[in-house]
Amino acid sequence: MSDLVPYKAPPLPVKGGRLGFLSLAGKMATLAAAALALKEGLWVLKRRMEEDADDADELAEMCVEAEVEPRFTALINDAGTALRDVAKAAAAVAGAADEMETNARGFVDAHQSEYRGVYEVVRASGVQQAKAGFYRKD
Repeated sequence: MSDLVPYKAPPLPVKGGRLGFLSLAGKMATLAAAALALKEGLWVLKRRMEEDADDADELAEMCVEAEVEPRFTALINDAGTALRDVAKAAAAVAGAADEMETNARGFVDAHQSEYRGVYEVVRASGVQQAKAGFYRKD
């Protein structure tokens, strides 16, 4: 289990007091695309940090062979450890971004299958529809 804390996003700003079918689908598609870009960037960061950590280990080994003062070699080892920690954290956040992308795409697909037909009928009718929630029976 990761140390990531779920974030409760503020409500979407609604233009004109309504969040329409296309607007909601577009916002969720944008979220999915942003999550994908974030995930890809984090995997690049992870690889870079791992490569830099390997370079730090190699440098530390050369310093030991060259009999560099141990406190400096220890600092290089600490830097390598910190770089590996960043790589591990990047992978954890990339996993969360992957889940976000999957959920957003799933939402868009479910939204399309559930409401596309209704949207098309309403558009074709040319009749002003009641505000969302008007027909709700609580």
